[in-house]
Amino acid sequence: MLPNFSDEHEMFRDTLRDFVEREIKPYVLEWEMEGAVPRDLFEQLGELGFLGVRLPTEYGGGGLDFWYTTILIQELMRGGTIGVPVAVMAHAEFATMLISRGGSDRVKEEFLHDATAGKKIGALGVSEPNAGSDVAAISTRAVRDGDDYIVNGSKTFITNGTISDYITTAVRTGGPGYGGISLLVIPADTPGLSRSRLRKIGTHASDTAEIAFEDCRVPADYLLGGENGGFKLIMQGFEGERLVLSIIASMQMRLMSEAARDYGLERKVFGQYLLGFQVWQHRLADVLTKTEAAETLAYRAIDLYVRGEPCDRIVSMAKLFACETALDVARECAQIFGGMSHMEECVMARLYRDSLALTIGAGSSEVMRELIARSSGLVPEK
Repeated sequence: MLPNFSDEHEMFRDTLRDFVEREIKPYVLEWEMEGAVPRDLFEQLGELGFLGVRLPTEYGGGGLDFWYTTILIQELMRGGTIGVPVAVMAHAEFATMLISRGGSDRVKEEFLHDATAGKKIGALGVSEPNAGSDVAAISTRAVRDGDDYIVNGSKTFITNGTISDYITTAVRTGGPGYGGISLLVIPADTPGLSRSRLRKIGTHASDTAEIAFEDCRVPADYLLGGENGGFKLIMQGFEGERLVLSIIASMQMRLMSEAARDYGLERKVFGQYLLGFQVWQHRLADVLTKTEAAETLAYRAIDLYVRGEPCDRIVSMAKLFACETALDVARECAQIFGGMSHMEECVMARLYRDSLALTIGAGSSEVMRELIARSSGLVPEK
């Protein structure tokens, strides 16, 4: 189903597009070099109401649906780097939505107002050195001690890891497997918490860190969803995360195809424009077809998600197809740029190398295929 965006949706889009043109696009290369977006970007987005799109109105949010989040992602992508929407979504959609879903009234009151205003930045801490897509294998442990939990362990590949003020953290409070997992909101200034920035080959404007917990004492009422009830919350959050990556990948393909078209219409070789060669007309025709297919499947998944219907299978398909296809599209579109596709100042170069991480985040492509197979009756009964 294609979305029927209303006048309100389009006003939201126009405001965002203007903001991106003025406050993001001119600074992208600087942020890519620095390895993170500045804190004041979150505050600016918060002032305009863009950080709490889906959060309850009583906590400063907009109380809107995922179609507004879709527009937010699409327009942030126009800044020319995946790093900015990844940083914003890790805060607003991943870390903070879990607090909204599972936190007590007191915890919501403490964190959500500042989160929607951009005064506090959130991170989601799930992945560990020995547990990525296999969430049930996490080993970071939280032991109850009176009114607190004492947390020991580590997390890695954490977006916003070094700039965050709180980390919504998956911890083990019970036995092995998914049944022993809980979620704790851990303030970043907790004694015993340390973090270090990781260097990546892509998404440079998105800060990524390794975080260590050594006897970190965290109030027990920062628990989300009850003890040993974290896995269900994480899985619910994964639907939103996978939709986010589906839209990022779809929009990335659209931006790459636009850049390749524009370059092909202005660059001449052997006396004619690149797009004067039929081979490039046909290759970019394939790119456009793949882009439309990925976006349409993502929209189908979002429609089910917004209407509250079962959608895990379609969401997994949308994430798998968009992210895998983005790799193919990146290779095709980079080729038309020749050597420029390896220059950092070229938007094609940034989108090209950023595409590599899409098939891993929020569950790898292999996990998506497994979910699709199981939910489609492709696995024989034992």
